[in-house]
Amino acid sequence: MNELRAQAVVALGGGHGLHASLSALRHLLDDLTVDELTAVVTVADNGGSSGRLRGEFGVLPPGDLRMALAALCGDDEWGDTWARVLQHRFEGDGEMRGHVVGNLLIVGLWELLGDHVDALDLVGRLLGARGRVLPMALAPMDITAEVRGLVATDPDLLTTVRGQVEVATTDGVIASIALEPARPEVSPAVVQAITEADWAVLGPGSWFSSVLPHLLVPALREALVSTDARLVVVLNLEEQAGETGGFGPADHLAVLAEHAPDLAIHTVLADRTSVGTGLTELDEMCRVLGARLVLDDVAADDGTPRHDPLKLAAAYGRIFAAG
Repeated sequence: MNELRAQAVVALGGGHGLHASLSALRHLLDDLTVDELTAVVTVADNGGSSGRLRGEFGVLPPGDLRMALAALCGDDEWGDTWARVLQHRFEGDGEMRGHVVGNLLIVGLWELLGDHVDALDLVGRLLGARGRVLPMALAPMDITAEVRGLVATDPDLLTTVRGQVEVATTDGVIASIALEPARPEVSPAVVQAITEADWAVLGPGSWFSSVLPHLLVPALREALVSTDARLVVVLNLEEQAGETGGFGPADHLAVLAEHAPDLAIHTVLADRTSVGTGLTELDEMCRVLGARLVLDDVAADDGTPRHDPLKLAAAYGRIFAAG
């Protein structure tokens, strides 16, 4: 890989985690560290505006795709305005309450054009998006999880929980997840983006409902295993109630390895402060996986468990430069 040229990057995830990662990577397009940026987005949401549109029209849930497009809007007046329009949620007391403008725009174009990828590309052109947004699969997905601790009389009993919202908010401990359908159709554009990338970025985000699902789609997993792209796994800043309660940094990697043991991880990026007492275990887990551990300052300064886009951009830049 020629370290002197700009890099092609594909980022995989969903929701607020992918939004943060894309907001950071977009800054690297400005300084020519990155010259091609593609987002591959989960399509399993069954709640809120996305869930309502999915149920009514039988389409992919548009919410995470919308958030990815908003993250790729530029910092000029046009980009800022369209990002706010895209994210605007209707109020009031009628049937439109809770729907998001961007979700309706995306679903409307899907109906008009009859093609998920073409419609998303068109929305990206309208917004002046600094990258491309693609769905993880071309059919809506359902996440199921095997969960312990939901039966008081038998805490080790596994119970099946179905649906992204239900998995993300379960009171139990998730043992494993699966997708339905198990072998969904994937756009050739997704496989091409992964195959031609120099770097693939997985995470941060809801570990079981936004990050791991990419590794359970056979075509995506095969592409990630066979690509020459170097995989960067970005860890969350703290455990997430429902999905990863009680997890330390190393536990996130262990679960990832359990679901995709054939996946080669090049770099693990973690916030230096958030790792805390879990550093020893994390360092050992990275050694076992053959991954380089990078500790950096990537957390927001306001005390919330969010990644700061500018700090994360700088960390990505250093990782890409080091090769």
